[in-house]
Amino acid sequence: MHIAVVILNWNGKSFLEKFLPSLLANSSKEAEVIVADNASTDDSVLFLRSAYPQIRIIQHDHNFGFAKGYNLALAKVEADYYVLLNSDIEVTPGWIEPVIELMESDSSIAACQPKIRSYYVPQQFEYAGAAGGFIDKYGYPFCRGRFFQSIEEDHGQYDDICEIFWATGACMFVKASLFHQYGGLDEDFFANMEEIDFCWRLKNEGYRIMYCPSSVVYHIGGGTLPKVSWRKTYLNFRNNCNLLYKNLPSNLLLEVFAKRLVLDGIAATKFLVTAGFKDFFAVSKAHFSFYRSLGKTKQKRKKLKQGQVTNIYQKNVVFEYYLRGKKKFTDLDPERFH
Repeated sequence: MHIAVVILNWNGKSFLEKFLPSLLANSSKEAEVIVADNASTDDSVLFLRSAYPQIRIIQHDHNFGFAKGYNLALAKVEADYYVLLNSDIEVTPGWIEPVIELMESDSSIAACQPKIRSYYVPQQFEYAGAAGGFIDKYGYPFCRGRFFQSIEEDHGQYDDICEIFWATGACMFVKASLFHQYGGLDEDFFANMEEIDFCWRLKNEGYRIMYCPSSVVYHIGGGTLPKVSWRKTYLNFRNNCNLLYKNLPSNLLLEVFAKRLVLDGIAATKFLVTAGFKDFFAVSKAHFSFYRSLGKTKQKRKKLKQGQVTNIYQKNVVFEYYLRGKKKFTDLDPERFH
């Protein structure tokens, strides 16, 4: 069995210097480590060639973003399993074996993520993935262990192997054959939510996405885009519209988009009154961008399967969080996940 751990790097020399030693020490027996470079300008490639000549480097001539950067790189990597790994992650001993063992146990499992904890606050979960990702009926993503800006400490409350809706792109294990069979990551997303879109497509094809708590990694987060950024706001709102339009069943499209238009208007107004002018315009720009590309997105939708999938929360988590004071995943009604 061949496992390829592929880091997509863009000006992440400092992260490579910091985290490659532990990655190689804890992965070399189980997996090949590869770095795909998105046209970095910080001497990342020179550093790799000098310090780690044994590491295969795939060089891109442009910064293609997360989605296309990975698609181009993985097209050149033959393996049974891919591990998409951010450069700002510290792995731990035995982080690969339990995930592969879980995925090998069931042919319906297409992708899986480990437990993601914070590098700087190790007792806490990390924002990007935590203990597994979910969405609500309107497409808002959240995680076990991270509900909007409320991040829990890890006391073992999410130490169960379970099916989730999406696995984080910060550390995603995926069966290579399925990655290619179902088109990889949507390159028009550029960055943010492309992993949710990919997992939703897999679920629409009957596959499962899992969380494996016995594998633990530590993530810095915000290594490419800061957590507070108008650019990230734009990508989040635009890409969320795209993933909903591509993957929702036809009978839900009109209802969901009508209500999302209202909810996004409320979000934009909130940005405006709290002096987030750039974020206000980012929401507007996101919607105009979505409408301009609707014809192309419609053609994508026609090529995909849409159906009723599991593990969607059938209420609005924005209202649950801000109006009803539910700050943790465990505050949500488990009967509303279906």
